[in-house]
Amino acid sequence: MTKDRFFTVAIVDTNGLLRGQKFRGADLPGVLAHGIGMSPVQLALDPTDDIMAMPGVTDDSADFHDSELAVDAASLRHIPFERDEDSALYLAEFTGEAAGLCPRSLLRRVLARAKAMGLSTKAGIELEFTLFDETPRSLKAKGYEELLTATAHPSHDLIIYQAAQSAFYAGVADFCEPLKISLQKMHEEIGGGFMEACIGAIPALEAADEAVLLRNFLRVFAMRQDQTVCFMPRWSEDVDSQSSHIHISLLDEAGQSLFWDADAPDHLSPAFRYFLGGLQEYLPGLMLLFAPTVNSWRRFAEGTFAPPAFSWGIENRTTAFRVVGARPSTLRVENRLPCADANPHLAMAATLAAGLAGIAGKVEPTAPTMGNGYVPGVAKGQALPDGMAAAIDALEGSALASDWLGERFVRAYCATRRDQLAKLAGKSLIDERRRFFELG
Repeated sequence: MTKDRFFTVAIVDTNGLLRGQKFRGADLPGVLAHGIGMSPVQLALDPTDDIMAMPGVTDDSADFHDSELAVDAASLRHIPFERDEDSALYLAEFTGEAAGLCPRSLLRRVLARAKAMGLSTKAGIELEFTLFDETPRSLKAKGYEELLTATAHPSHDLIIYQAAQSAFYAGVADFCEPLKISLQKMHEEIGGGFMEACIGAIPALEAADEAVLLRNFLRVFAMRQDQTVCFMPRWSEDVDSQSSHIHISLLDEAGQSLFWDADAPDHLSPAFRYFLGGLQEYLPGLMLLFAPTVNSWRRFAEGTFAPPAFSWGIENRTTAFRVVGARPSTLRVENRLPCADANPHLAMAATLAAGLAGIAGKVEPTAPTMGNGYVPGVAKGQALPDGMAAAIDALEGSALASDWLGERFVRAYCATRRDQLAKLAGKSLIDERRRFFELG
């Protein structure tokens, strides 16, 4: 175990960024056995390290102490751009009181409740991003304006651009291997430089971990070749929005699909209907976890490919919750609400909590939306909150969030988002780019 010269321990912060440190290889047995210390202030940072207001962590009562991290030995993978003896990477999470603020710990809490219900998960995550022929220096020199995308035109699934950028695609596939990322597919999306990479169907915690790793190391890979990857939901009002859709299905104790009923309409079991009902009933109060920044709310402008309501439908991409799959092994729901900058662990936890609460309470969904849900009056379901401030208020008032995620988390998270909203009030999209473009 001590053959490594160095190893890295990292947490997932509230923005979905990895934060951690390198340690001497000889210290690995002790770190795995006893953990290490890190300040929970890491969970109060914006992408560019602006310290946001978080009660008990960054306010006048804070002493900026360390809390203990538990290092997950099973999470070992290797950073592809490091020398072999320095490449080991372990994921960790806060314990004790700070666990109530930690995204990875919160998802574990939700999954423990699923297990107590006799259920396990399969999940996949789609990540949308834009690749730019820009470096940090060129971005600063241009003032984040007149930016050059890696391809010039909208190019959905165009093999011309995919083949022209074959080195990028191959490089992504290469770095996913040592990071143990279950890369299922990649393709060109509907905008210049716009791409998508997808995590395959695996247990929910692993899917969230791999999505974080993919997001972070896509950035690293681009930086190493003098490019920039951007996950802003709406980096320009002249382009379409960027999201991170989550696909989820549930298995019973025998490992069979809980969602499938061969004799039911569209093969939707009662449990699947209740799961959909829970998404519709409870996610209006959790929307802030899917749209966590000021820029996120630009995604839902009219004319973008983003759902306007908490609606569902069979194979309907104009709804928030799209039912997909024609076999027991593939039937699932796609949550199309999360923005590209949503934390995968928090978005996964929110989706599962709402759906599982729907099953527990036997919440029936609305009728499915038929046709184009973007047309006024067509979507069946509650409208989205009217902006970030309304979403903060909704999360603070959500009994489900307090129950499943904890009052401490709700209070702290809402405080950080309210702080961000105030600091960016009256600012332009260019100001948002300066804050979120390279790391958001």
